[in-house]
Amino acid sequence: MCDLTRRALLTTGAAAVVGGTTLGGTALGGTAAAAAPGRARTVAARRLFFGRANVAADGRVRPDRVLLSWFGVTSFAMAIGGRVVLLDAWVPRGTYARRVPVTTGDLVALRPSHVLLGHGHFDHAADAAPVAAATGAVVVGTPEHCSQVTAQAAAAGLGPVRTRPLAVPDVGDEAELRLGRRVRVTALRHVHSAVEAPAGDVPPFLPPPDPTPVLTDPPSLEDGLHTLLHQGDQEGGSLLYRFELGGFSLTWNDTAGPLRDDPSRVLDRLARRPRSDVHVGAVQGFGQYTNGLRDPLDYAEAVRSRVFVPSHHDNWLPPITAPASAYEQALREGLAAIPEARRPALRFVRDTRDYLDARRLTFRP
Repeated sequence: MCDLTRRALLTTGAAAVVGGTTLGGTALGGTAAAAAPGRARTVAARRLFFGRANVAADGRVRPDRVLLSWFGVTSFAMAIGGRVVLLDAWVPRGTYARRVPVTTGDLVALRPSHVLLGHGHFDHAADAAPVAAATGAVVVGTPEHCSQVTAQAAAAGLGPVRTRPLAVPDVGDEAELRLGRRVRVTALRHVHSAVEAPAGDVPPFLPPPDPTPVLTDPPSLEDGLHTLLHQGDQEGGSLLYRFELGGFSLTWNDTAGPLRDDPSRVLDRLARRPRSDVHVGAVQGFGQYTNGLRDPLDYAEAVRSRVFVPSHHDNWLPPITAPASAYEQALREGLAAIPEARRPALRFVRDTRDYLDARRLTFRP
């Protein structure tokens, strides 16, 4: 789907959010992200995301576990090899501003070394600029992602941003980097979710909307305006990342596009890689309106992980979105159809129960 269509859909939802707000709400982040925090604040933030038992008194995170802490859409705080990074960077606004118990200031307090972006749309990257400017974290993504974050930081008067643009101009291109000495990262350019003509093998998937959050947690005007003001944020290309630490590997993608007829053969490239231990993949997308969950299941079958963790399936923008629970049965049925040799076990996470619960997503490298 083209960006214009995507923005039209989201702007309609955001306008409805703004129309139902009352004055006096507080935007997340704001001045909280303006200055780097002290050590005590960092210790508190890391314990909030990763659990007290996993964070020492000086803020170091235990290096013998890979810890993931979900804070909405496809954004995760990850501790890997003792290093803290962000996978995407956006705290949901609007109706979920009080349902996701974290602020942009908390992301700053984590003091991540890197912010890795899957793509540049606002619901994935709109908090990257304040976090990177306040902490010195390196923003990793395509040159377009890095330019957009740099421009946003400059426009907001936040100061300079460090970036690591990856040379992946075309779908199927790959680039490598390291997070310290122990973690090897491979980024693969793929495609954003999109509506295609029905293939006929999978029925459309249209989960019933749940507008309850709009009624129970009316959003603030500031949150609605934040969403509207970021409608111009561009995709800038989509990246899938594979992290390797010793013999452990984790794959993460924040969108899942139609790849069956892709001439660059991204699915074949994924299938030729060694099997991942964990795959954290987006499942909500525009492809579901015509071809159900075919596209995210294609990614899952190609990656062949031992554990599949779905994301981008929370109800942060009703009625366009739906709760995670609406996807569970369809995902279980779809995974059951994958040949056993390539079938992962499903580790399902639900909004809002599993936000900031690293116990659910703790892995031994």
